[in-house]
Amino acid sequence: NNLEVLIMGRPRIAILGRIAESTSVTRHDGLVTALRLAKAVWEAGGEPLTFLPVAGTDLSERLAGIDGILMPGGGDVNPNRYGQEPTTDRIYGVVDVQDATDIEVFNFAVENGIPLLAICRGFQVINVAQGGTLVQDMTIPHKHHLETMHVTEPELLGLEGGDVLASCYHHQCVDKLGDGLEVIARAAAGHVEAFRVDAPAWTMGVQWHP
Repeated sequence: NNLEVLIMGRPRIAILGRIAESTSVTRHDGLVTALRLAKAVWEAGGEPLTFLPVAGTDLSERLAGIDGILMPGGGDVNPNRYGQEPTTDRIYGVVDVQDATDIEVFNFAVENGIPLLAICRGFQVINVAQGGTLVQDMTIPHKHHLETMHVTEPELLGLEGGDVLASCYHHQCVDKLGDGLEVIARAAAGHVEAFRVDAPAWTMGVQWHP
């Protein structure tokens, strides 16, 4: 890996930036990337690049030279995106331009064979983009929660065993599964925790935080 990086340069990984109302180092709204995710990409040999959410842009231009996409966690998807009105006041962090950009980037990645990993919110975005729906507020939210995931195809996620203890932080989950998604992991409670996307390139979604 180190030799490949020296010869070829680091693969450029676009991490979809998340809009934050306030951060400790900005006076106004911030654009954030989780440090642990960026470090994980770096330590794996990649170059993490934060991608500004702007809807309706020329993605062939913006993603030129990008080798992979990481769609991370964040706020909730607007229920209007899956044909519902909000049914709970627990929905948080809805940013319409974020939803639009995430869905456009996902569709572009699939159509153009760019590898993509979606985590938590990103996992939910893909389900919605594929025509699925979400449980707006789980009866038992999985926040600050460790859960054993039963993985049917661990090799697709680079795992050695069929069960993995995972860190969860979500209050929503898949209700109706979207089209073209193959479930490859479930929580002990039964809800979907990972899927493979029917796409030309490696395209996976996990509900937990690796």
